[in-house]
Amino acid sequence: MRIEDIIEGRQPVFSFEFFPPKTPEGEEKLFETIATLRRLDPSFVSVTYGAGGGTRALTVDIVKRIKNELGIEAMAHFTCVGHTREELHEVLGEMRAAGIENVLPLRGDPPKGETEFKPVAGGLSHGSELAALISESYDFSIGGACYPELHPEAVDADTDLLTCHYKVAAGAKFLITQLFFDNEDYFAFVDRARASGLDVPIIPGIMPITNFEQIKRFTSTIGASIPPELHEQLEATNAEGEEAVLELGVAYATLQCADLLARGAPGIHFYTLNKSMATRAILSALRAARPWQRSLASAPAQSRQTH
Repeated sequence: MRIEDIIEGRQPVFSFEFFPPKTPEGEEKLFETIATLRRLDPSFVSVTYGAGGGTRALTVDIVKRIKNELGIEAMAHFTCVGHTREELHEVLGEMRAAGIENVLPLRGDPPKGETEFKPVAGGLSHGSELAALISESYDFSIGGACYPELHPEAVDADTDLLTCHYKVAAGAKFLITQLFFDNEDYFAFVDRARASGLDVPIIPGIMPITNFEQIKRFTSTIGASIPPELHEQLEATNAEGEEAVLELGVAYATLQCADLLARGAPGIHFYTLNKSMATRAILSALRAARPWQRSLASAPAQSRQTH
């Protein structure tokens, strides 16, 4: 089923993101995790695509298995890195033949050891170009990535928002944000997007904190920030051990998601890191509390996403 249709008919949507493991044992463990999370009735899941297409075959195979064996709609991430146009068409043909309907085109990060993105000869330079290539020749449902705190290479907020318009013009029917920890960053981004005429659903991406050092590395790499109050609590809790950090991370993400949904976000996309415990605890609590049913009378009109 196409994800834009899922979003249209089922709000809020809850989705999970996974990455392809490097070993057969890791893949089986991943499917144990997905099977556990399946009980939470996710709207869809997504599977990432390694730099330079390093997990190309695994991404396609895992998405196919999720759809066919578990009956969950799945979306394949797809990047420009290291691919010529001909190779991009080859992979897209594989996806179509595998019955995949949903694709998230991205520029992708530079290969390991490189700091600057350089397209190969005959390749593409931007995720919007990849979205256009896909929409011109294939009938996939296309998503797009966006950045509440700006892409780390963005010149300014206006230029960064313009890239979202390029993606939508190229065929993206919905956007998923990079992770963030201050909901005001998300709502400010939605307000700017709506004011600029961007009207596709914008799904917030949330990563529950399970390891302090790990989240510091992630945020440093992608240009996201940890609010000072949260950072202070994490530092204090980290001295008590990983379990204490996990408990804080789950509690914070639950409050964050509840606020997002109560104020009109169309769903939550969980960055799971291939683990089930934190996501399961958060989503179970959300389904019990159902914050999306609260009155939105006090929320800014631009922040409500009813389409």
